[in-house]
Amino acid sequence: MAPLTDLLSCSIIEKDSNGDVLWTWSYPVILESQKAVVGRKCNLESEHNSSQVFIFSRHKHHWFYIHCSEVFDSDKLPKVKQFALVLFAKDFNPRKYEVLSRVLSKMYCKTGKPTEILQLYLSVFTKGSCSTQENGTFVSDDFNSHRFTVNTNIRELVKAFELETILIYTALLLKKRIVVYHHSLEELLKWIGLFPALMKHRKVSDNLFPWVDLVDDELAELKRHSHYVAGCRNSSISSRTDLFDLLVNIPAREITVASHAKESLTMTKTHKEIALFMVQLSENQTYTEAQIISEINDKTQDLLNQLTSLAVVQGPDGRKMVSAQTLKEKNLPFAVENFLINLAVAENLFLV
Repeated sequence: MAPLTDLLSCSIIEKDSNGDVLWTWSYPVILESQKAVVGRKCNLESEHNSSQVFIFSRHKHHWFYIHCSEVFDSDKLPKVKQFALVLFAKDFNPRKYEVLSRVLSKMYCKTGKPTEILQLYLSVFTKGSCSTQENGTFVSDDFNSHRFTVNTNIRELVKAFELETILIYTALLLKKRIVVYHHSLEELLKWIGLFPALMKHRKVSDNLFPWVDLVDDELAELKRHSHYVAGCRNSSISSRTDLFDLLVNIPAREITVASHAKESLTMTKTHKEIALFMVQLSENQTYTEAQIISEINDKTQDLLNQLTSLAVVQGPDGRKMVSAQTLKEKNLPFAVENFLINLAVAENLFLV
């Protein structure tokens, strides 16, 4: 088994019977900036904090995973009402860290000892696994395949937005700024986790921000990226067209294209064909989730192969690039030419 060196830190935040919240333990270290964002997300200080057990998001280049637990009389934490176990890691893999954080949390409930957590953490970091008699086992290698990263349901996404799903697909393909809205955190994290599966040839998770609050530090971080998929629970995000090219409103089943992005997201005959294809896939009950994702990926590869066939001009680094002149000579409809230029830019194949 491979050691889980992507792990960066483990912390425990406790809320005692008086309602006071304290970071009681961290290993090896937790930064003040990390404390600020995690404290905001886990919301233990609120009297009516979220009952969501497991949440995740990112801070700068690292991911954090929070497992919240209620403390019962049978637990070895007599003065604690609730606690949150927080893991920071380099990789995006919610299912993996949900299992690990649950094992660690159960051990803390049973023993009340951070030293027991430390032993399990070090075992996972050095060996890739940990085992307890009553509180479960964790093996990092069990979660290495892509299908274990998130529970995807592309069929559900396509059924929700039908032909308009093509707008999400195209915005991902062209590296646009996508904001996903849902008032429910549980639903937001579920839906936003589907988006990377639509673009298998690219690591969408590098620019994935599952849960962004409209506060200065998080918005500043978001704006450092030229493209992203960001989740938000605040309905006022719909008026912040400076933050998105495409807004996906999950509860309303509505997709809004910002006025400044309409030209680059103009649909062509090819888009309409792919849109219909995705709807037909979602309606075919004989297709598994993996097959649906694979079929959509094949369509994407067809588009990329078409683009590559137009890359006939040698760039400064010797690579074959697509030039505006080459596209002009093809006498393509304006919308098609515009789409291919935007795709070439997204794939770093356009010669300016």
